[in-house]
Amino acid sequence: MPLNLLHSPELNADYAASLCQQFGLTLTTEINGWHLAWLDDALVLRHSELPKQGDILVDFAGGAASYRRQYGGGKSEAIAKACGLNKKRDLTVLDATAGLGRDAFVLASLGASVTMVERNPAVAALLHDGLRRGKQSAELSWLGERMQLVHSSALDALQQQAAVDVVYLDPMFPPRDKTALVKKEMRAFHDVVGSDTDADALLAPALQLAQKRVVVKRPGYAEFLAATAPTMSVTGKNNRFDVYINAAI
Repeated sequence: MPLNLLHSPELNADYAASLCQQFGLTLTTEINGWHLAWLDDALVLRHSELPKQGDILVDFAGGAASYRRQYGGGKSEAIAKACGLNKKRDLTVLDATAGLGRDAFVLASLGASVTMVERNPAVAALLHDGLRRGKQSAELSWLGERMQLVHSSALDALQQQAAVDVVYLDPMFPPRDKTALVKKEMRAFHDVVGSDTDADALLAPALQLAQKRVVVKRPGYAEFLAATAPTMSVTGKNNRFDVYINAAI
């Protein structure tokens, strides 16, 4: 779903034009529903009729990302074990369903070189802006070297990117209890991004591309991707990481 970028006098005109060109956005002075806006030198996603929703942005230098980087458990985290970063630091990873880049940031902070793939224009723009601001942080001097963004569908990226050690997949999944209120952020994602109805089709090309392993993040209750049992699973606090091993790390 294409989104509008709300004009702001604080938003640099050249940067606005670049965002529109790269991600197919439309600069406008009138908005209705979900849109991108400029606030405190950051690109944010918001809804014009849902003020309590709150702004959504990518912030690698602060907030939850910074806390997790400093106190999240490092190589003992389930995602690190699943991807093999507890064994080797400088792995190459293709995160084919990057979302807001939180898992990619964790992997990069542990030494991996991560290519983030995001097909949704609005989310890709948020990632692009998050990388811009993150590179300005002295604490994240490594960010530009270890995190790259590709605006593409996951399937195209899996078929076109150069081989990597690990392919990481975290497809959107419907909430287990449809009557329960979905977290605000997840509500936005379901509205703006929709469901990954083609998720099962990603496993086969991922296995072709990954030299070492494919890691699939799933809710604990979910079935295996493409009904294919993994080599092993690593269980985290709220999720399960199914690991399909092609070669030892």
